[in-house]
Parts: sequence; structure tokens; C-alpha cells
Amino acid sequence: MSISRAAIIAEARAWLGTPYRHQASTRGAGCDCLGLVRGVWRAVCGAEPEAAPPYTPDWAECDGRETLRDAAARHLVSVPLVAATPGDVLLFRMRADAPMKHAAILSAPDRIIHAYWGRAVVENRLAPFWRARLAAAFSFPGAKPWQT
Repeated sequence: MSISRAAIIAEARAWLGTPYRHQASTRGAGCDCLGLVRGVWRAVCGAEPEAAPPYTPDWAECDGRETLRDAAARHLVSVPLVAATPGDVLLFRMRADAPMKHAAILSAPDRIIHAYWGRAVVENRLAPFWRARLAAAFSFPGAKPWQT
């Protein structure tokens, strides 16, 4: 299966404005950061490979495990941070000593699409705040190389 990175980005942009809803993954109705990635997966890859377990907003701090990173590693293709290209999934640590718990889709070399807590799915600049918290990058399986 071959997936166009343009299709990944177009699908992520179709979610812009979707309200933030914890654990949801329905375009236009609500999603969180994981729900956005899950929804893009369904659109470009098909059925989700596993169900997301119930989780609380503070789940990562509670047990300290890299649950999000481990799930990404089971289904996505790990890429070095310096090699991340538009269409890749980025994971972030909100504190240096905390597990990764936020996800976004790189939409341009300096832009991300993500579900912003308390607001909606937005496309932002990959500002220093986010760059400082960047911890891992993954490609969707079968994603074609980025064409500039």
C-alpha cells in the first residue's frame, strides 16, 4: 500500500475546526490529539489496527510509561527527528521528565496540525515551544517520500 503525504495532510486539514473532545475521534464533532491521528489513519490506511484504551487527561503522568510512543511504534514507522517530513506524526513531551503525551501531524517543514486542548484542531507554526518538546517522529506505513 502506498500513501500520498499530500493525502495525509489534506485529511488532517479536513479536521481543522473540529472541537477538542477528550478520547473522541469524529471529524467535525470532536477529537483529541490521538483522535486526530486515529481519524487520519482511518481515512488513509483503513481500519484502526487496535482500539485505543480508555485514558484520562493525566494518564501519562500517572504511570510514567511511554504508552503513546509504544503504540505508535507498533503501527507507524519510526523516523529520526531530523528526517521528519510533512505527513509524519510527531510526538511531544510536555516536560523533559514526562512521557510523550501529545501528538501532531507535520503539515509543512515548520507547521503542525493538532487538537489543541480546550479549543479545536488547529494548524500552527512549529514554534520554539513545540520544537523544545519534540521527542519522536513516525511515518504512516506506506507513506511515499516527501516531494518538495
